[in-house]
Parts: sequence; C-alpha cells; structure tokens
Amino acid sequence: MARVKSALRRYTLYNNTENNKDIIEINGLVIDKDEHKCLLYDKKIDLTPMEFEILLYLACNRGKVISSEELFEKVWKEKYFDSNNTVMVHIRRIREKLGENTKNPKFIKTVWGVGYKIE
Repeated sequence: MARVKSALRRYTLYNNTENNKDIIEINGLVIDKDEHKCLLYDKKIDLTPMEFEILLYLACNRGKVISSEELFEKVWKEKYFDSNNTVMVHIRRIREKLGENTKNPKFIKTVWGVGYKIE
C-alpha cells in the first residue's frame, strides 16, 4: 500500500508541471512552497512560519553549507548578532518535528564551525 501511494505521489508530482517548480522533495520530505506545507512520508508536519522558511531556504540551497548568519539574515531579514543562538534553537525544533536522530540526522546536517546543510 505504501509503495502504491508513493508511486502515485511521484506520478502526480512529476507530471504536473505547473506545481513542479514550487515543490521540493528530498528523501521522503516534501516541501510545498505555494501551500506552505511540509509532508514527511505523506504525514503533515506542523511547522511555524519561521521553521518553514528555514527548512525551505536550506532545501532551496541543497548541498550548500549555509552559515547561521546567512540563515538569520535571509529568514528574519535583520542583522545577525554574534551571540545569537536563535537559528540553533529553530534547527533543533525542526529536527524534533521531523523525528531526526540527533547523533545522525537524515535531513539537516550540522557542519561544525560552518553552518547547516541539506544533502
């Protein structure tokens, strides 16, 4: 049943070209920019607007390491202060909602001393 649902989801996702540009899929995680929703293995994940924007920004820059400073300035549209740990707290909450293992996260990886990335 799960395989059929997955095949139908991929079929509609890849064959509907008008929605294709605003939907990002990464290993079972689907981010729909237009509808402002996030699905993990076809289950809706409730994210705050800031958490959604952080996840979307990381997904749009997939494979690239994004620093905390850049994330803060792009999402909050304010100047980053050196002792600000807001991004770290939001990343932790996103990981909790995605059910990620803190020692070996599947989606949001930490590059120590540099920032975060989604592969």
